[in-house]
Amino acid sequence: MHVLITMQFDGTNYHGFQVQKNAHTVCEELQNALERLYGVRPPVKGCSRTDAGVHAEGYCVSYRQPKPIAPQKLPLAINRFLPDDIRVFAAREVEEEFHARYSSVSKEYIYRIRNSRVADVFRGRYEWRVSAPLDTDAMRRAAALACGTHDFRAFMSSGSDIEDTVRTVHFFRVERSGDEIVCHICADGYLYNMVRILVGTLVEAGAHRMEPEEMAQVIASRDRSRAGDTAPAQGLCLYRVRYSFT
Repeated sequence: MHVLITMQFDGTNYHGFQVQKNAHTVCEELQNALERLYGVRPPVKGCSRTDAGVHAEGYCVSYRQPKPIAPQKLPLAINRFLPDDIRVFAAREVEEEFHARYSSVSKEYIYRIRNSRVADVFRGRYEWRVSAPLDTDAMRRAAALACGTHDFRAFMSSGSDIEDTVRTVHFFRVERSGDEIVCHICADGYLYNMVRILVGTLVEAGAHRMEPEEMAQVIASRDRSRAGDTAPAQGLCLYRVRYSFT
């Protein structure tokens, strides 16, 4: 039986999801738990690569069960063997050819900014504190120009070997509540560090270091040096992955 599990994790203590040599990762902890549960170590397929320090509220993983366990029993069964900062909260049966990454229709990320001169003791590990005043309306105007189908090469960090850099952004919202600014983006796919660079560019617009309308020029340039800095990892959270059945 092939299953899809959905999990949450606090990425503070991990070097991303994907297994790496000489680095502590979420996938390693998950596979350790699965090995203790099944007696063998099944290969797993994650929905996305995540950088060190990035969090997830709805990360999806698919794998073939070495022995059948009913999906409704899987979350509690796996959680017995996971550390407290990783939790599986849902599971369902999927077709054999299903792949958590390549079968996805869209992915949503949330990026949290604390626009304050003082850090929040309880939320500091989940947000980027920007002390300079930010114009939320200017950020919204810049974000709107990133929506649609574009070549996002200007928002890809070096080191990626991806050739096709065209992606479709379904929505890119910026909402403010007090000192907290939440950037919520949904797209059919992302380039390496794309969301963090987009957010860094929105902050440039919000701080009035660039005009919001310049976002269109940055996109058209396909030049990484024209975009903003890469926002810190801790503010980013994989919020939701959508499939044809969700």
